[in-house]
Amino acid sequence: MQNSVDKTMSIGEVLNIHRGTARIFMEFGMHCLGCPHSIGESIEMACAVHGANADELVHQLNEFLATAE
Repeated sequence: MQNSVDKTMSIGEVLNIHRGTARIFMEFGMHCLGCPHSIGESIEMACAVHGANADELVHQLNEFLATAE
């Protein structure tokens, strides 16, 4: 299993790695995890639209994945 993400990946790719990451996306204001954009745009692009910090989001995602089973 892949255990790290970067901001060029899509939300859908990250959710496929571990569904538990959904909580983190929701905390960053990304509530439409199933919308077509979640597989068509990068985390960086989604953060720009939602006014979120992509570097911080990726950091929190990677922290979660490092400890997830």
